[in-house]
Amino acid sequence: MMAALPAFAGYGIELEYMIVDRKTLSVVAIADELLRKLTGAFASEARNGQLGWSNEAMLHLLELKNIEPQPDISSLPVAFQGEIRHINELLELMNARLMPTAMHPWMNPRTETRLWPHEQAEIYLAYDHIFDCRRHGWANLQSMHLNMPFANDNEFARLHAAVRLLLPILPAIAASSPIAEGNYSGFLDFRMANYCQHQLRIPSTIGAVIPDTISSAAEYEAKILTPIYQEIAPLDTEGTLQHEWLNARGEIPRFDRNAIEIRVIDTQECTWANFAIAAAAINIVHALYSEAYAPLAEQQSIATEALVRIMHDCIRDAEQAVIDDAEYLCLMGFPGTDCTAGVLWRHLIESQMPVEPRQGKSCREALQTILREGPLARRILNAIGSDFSRRRLETVYRELCDCLDEDRMFLE
Repeated sequence: MMAALPAFAGYGIELEYMIVDRKTLSVVAIADELLRKLTGAFASEARNGQLGWSNEAMLHLLELKNIEPQPDISSLPVAFQGEIRHINELLELMNARLMPTAMHPWMNPRTETRLWPHEQAEIYLAYDHIFDCRRHGWANLQSMHLNMPFANDNEFARLHAAVRLLLPILPAIAASSPIAEGNYSGFLDFRMANYCQHQLRIPSTIGAVIPDTISSAAEYEAKILTPIYQEIAPLDTEGTLQHEWLNARGEIPRFDRNAIEIRVIDTQECTWANFAIAAAAINIVHALYSEAYAPLAEQQSIATEALVRIMHDCIRDAEQAVIDDAEYLCLMGFPGTDCTAGVLWRHLIESQMPVEPRQGKSCREALQTILREGPLARRILNAIGSDFSRRRLETVYRELCDCLDEDRMFLE
């Protein structure tokens, strides 16, 4: 077993994408066939250099990730983009392509969901039996997961506290899912609106998405994981789901690999934008971890309910959400008692992301574009205007597919 990495010594990025018909852009359930093209079998994972492809619960989804933690994420975008182009070349032979963003704009999960039927299918069947996976919160959501390591309880407590403070405002910069079933959902981040409810049948598995303060692995096991396993046991009699990955909070410790996984970031339109948001999150978490604005005890003392309120406002209104919690703003180093989430993000990026060679010019340019033009969800709504016809949606989302293939941001 590999020795645990210290905090900020390595990172893992996971990106989920939809597979859609090249002509109609509707979802197509062929992830297994795609993986078979690379491996020769209906495998759940395939390795290609430093990156891996893997299945998700749904047959129209594919995940791309770096297999080993990387000490510097600036080394990853070129590799990820190369794989996206490779995947699209294979999919072209199957009359399909990858689609970005966090939700398909007209998928009907009741009729179009197909679960992965091969290796580890029993896990997905168990999830479906208990939670009903033919819903948007299960079948129609694509996110970026950011994995950050910790080596011991001290690092875990500090990292958990720092990430907990950042979670509420991540949807404000990363929202990319305003459209569902052919119309505006009423949320800039409808993926997260659904995610907050998708495991509520077993409330302990998700809580309020924002976790309570926890200071050690033993405390996490006792207060979070054990109650989860106990609550689900009557419905999961064979113990299929009783593992730490059943925990669906916005940040989950993976003690099997000594990392915290952040789950509240929508997939963006291109590799460049995804990694810019990841870099911003890493820098701000590092500042909070280092107690740049407030000591650990103060970070840990803010009420979970206060953070949840901010998160739900950002899920609905993204960068236009008003934050008037003076305690929270103080913990984030903001010199005022109220502001919009967009103004807070500008403050954080400008104070914690000086131009550094390791982050690259393009990362900062992408963030400046998001700060100026709004998150992808805002840009999608602006492009659609008042015309939610299938024809208009197809035009906008075809352009988004082109953005992914060409690694460029979506701008009107």
